[in-house]
Amino acid sequence: MIIKTAEEVPAEPVEMDGASDVTIRLLIHEAEEAPNFHMRQFTLAPGGHTPRHTHDWEHEVYVLAGAGVALTPDGEKPVAAGDCIYVAPNDEHQFRNTGDGEMKFLCLVPK
Repeated sequence: MIIKTAEEVPAEPVEMDGASDVTIRLLIHEAEEAPNFHMRQFTLAPGGHTPRHTHDWEHEVYVLAGAGVALTPDGEKPVAAGDCIYVAPNDEHQFRNTGDGEMKFLCLVPK
């Protein structure tokens, strides 16, 4: 078993095309030899956003802090701390921080 705090994991800038003012912490990943799932924490500065994109796998998101919008197939939806989000495979999606403080969320994806 591995137990650590998120702050022990270095925050790295997200450098994908279309990302702005976003960092990622690879909380549970290859380094922990997780066989099935990876857990990442994203932090978006005010006005920051993830890239608008799609991919073949699902992921689950839990908003830890802040507020923003999620781009969904049905348009933009407000999201805030405590919200749980399921992103289906191949759904176009993006997260944008529309608040005054940081927006943080956990993202779980299959390995």
